[in-house]
Amino acid sequence: MTEETRILLVDDEKLVRRSMEKTLLRAGLDVETAESAGVGLSMFKDAQKNDEPFDIAILDLNMPNLEGQEDSDAGLKLLSVLLEVDADLPIVVLTAFDDVARAKEAVARGAHAYFVKGREAGLLEIVNNIINE
Repeated sequence: MTEETRILLVDDEKLVRRSMEKTLLRAGLDVETAESAGVGLSMFKDAQKNDEPFDIAILDLNMPNLEGQEDSDAGLKLLSVLLEVDADLPIVVLTAFDDVARAKEAVARGAHAYFVKGREAGLLEIVNNIINE
């Protein structure tokens, strides 16, 4: 990983996104946030184009999709697109407690790990494990 690990955090829930962002920033990580799959993809492509790629992506499963419509599979669709561009990108999928089966499906599709929202210290542990691999 680079000296300063760059993270793309995509989640449509503002309070959840802000809480995770604060946790990661306090740990010294460079975090950029997006509120939908479409905005996240645009930020990802811009970073690639500017030769400042993200080192890790953290994606919610249920959020507005690439077309801006509410979509319970938006995170899975974004996961597939990001991995087409960068097959080695570690991706962590965020899920609500009752969606663990879908998060496991995301791992089967190439996500590095999944995280049940609500315990940001656990997310930081996953990110640190990825950085130290």
